[in-house]
Amino acid sequence: MGKKRIIQQTEEELLKERESVDAKVKKEIQVGPKKIKEGKIFISSTYNNTIITLSDLKGNVLAWRTAGSVGFKGTKKATPFAASKVAEAIAQTAEKLGIEKMEVEVKGIGSGRESAVRSLAARGIEILTIKDTTPIPHNGCRSPKVRRV
Repeated sequence: MGKKRIIQQTEEELLKERESVDAKVKKEIQVGPKKIKEGKIFISSTYNNTIITLSDLKGNVLAWRTAGSVGFKGTKKATPFAASKVAEAIAQTAEKLGIEKMEVEVKGIGSGRESAVRSLAARGIEILTIKDTTPIPHNGCRSPKVRRV
């Protein structure tokens, strides 16, 4: 089989690696030349996950977070605790972008709806409106034919 060789990196290579990681983190949040004062937050809460999207008033997406991207896995993604952690992460991003006032749109029937809105309010973001955009069927789809035996 032969001897196993361990490759050791020099200090220059380690510094280059650290710089590339720092550059990736800085690219994640790009702050434009003008500061945005108002924005919209879209909360999509399903039985399996909570997705929160931060956008400007026109609807252009600035940042988004999910329970999975924060670090939760499996059934824990659908909990109210995970939704509050996602809301805290998006509130921190909004603070970096300079957004102070928000319009909130909530969609879905998951358990993280209320806790996400509460944690946004607790982080000091001024919530202007809360709108529920959950799709509701008016009459539903056509029922199946009667079974004949």
